[in-house]
Amino acid sequence: MAANNIPYLKLKSISSFLLARKLFAAWKSIGTLTVLLFTIVCGSAPITSLIVSAGTPAGWKLVWSDEFNGPSGSAVDAAKWSFDIGGKGWGNNELETYTKRTANAHLEDGSLVIKAIKETLTGPDNITRNYTSARLLTKNKFSQAYGRFEARIKIPYGQGIWPAFWLLGDNIDTAHWPNCGEIDIMENIGREPSIVHGTFHGPGYSGGSGVSAAYTLPNSQKFSDDFHTFAVEWEPNVIRFYVDGSLYKTRTPADLPAGTSWVFDHPFFIILNVAVGGGWPGNPDATTVFPQQMQVDYIRVYKRLV
Repeated sequence: MAANNIPYLKLKSISSFLLARKLFAAWKSIGTLTVLLFTIVCGSAPITSLIVSAGTPAGWKLVWSDEFNGPSGSAVDAAKWSFDIGGKGWGNNELETYTKRTANAHLEDGSLVIKAIKETLTGPDNITRNYTSARLLTKNKFSQAYGRFEARIKIPYGQGIWPAFWLLGDNIDTAHWPNCGEIDIMENIGREPSIVHGTFHGPGYSGGSGVSAAYTLPNSQKFSDDFHTFAVEWEPNVIRFYVDGSLYKTRTPADLPAGTSWVFDHPFFIILNVAVGGGWPGNPDATTVFPQQMQVDYIRVYKRLV
């Protein structure tokens, strides 16, 4: 598994590579690790240094996380996650039915895998769909107002594929959408493999009118080729969007359409899903390969240190 947030990595042998993998695995389990390796020698090559550093971002305190380190093939932690179930289109004319089967969401080699499968299934809502996937959420299990919400993800690709990492206001059952607010930390439509979007929605600026910004990888790189870190830093009257530690957009109430209100002042919960089809990405076509999967290395939530 690649490590995009390791600042420098120089390896000159297979044994060096294996050692680096062990160090990275140790970092993921412990949370913070700094290693200085003084002697990686290959033949007559000079001594090379390998520095691996990671941990809590400066100025923040970790308050919730899932590292997805359970046995491969097992279900997600039910104390942290629940599932949306069914094929009702989810307000977007989506084509999948969401399930809680491990075929669609399971742990594998230290990551969460959400898999979109082309298959015909009738869900408990008696709606038959030709695709299945999963939509996980922390509703009624974890929510937070303000903080840094971060995940390291390798997304899927292809026409009609729609992966997302997002937040929804925990008052949705009473205020309803979009009054509850929505913060899309990362969305991608599969026909644009080099672009992700960060968006927020509220009353008067929802759906296609959401306040959005895009981040494009340089040199025609594809987000589906590697893991990347997606984050927002959300504080009173400001939301900052990041990819791989780079700030690409800052939003404030000044960005709202005239006459609308900022609704990002109460707890939100986390959602992870891979949709198939819908008004924005369009439907799969003959070029779309199935199954498609999103791999999530971790999710971490922080609070600002006072």
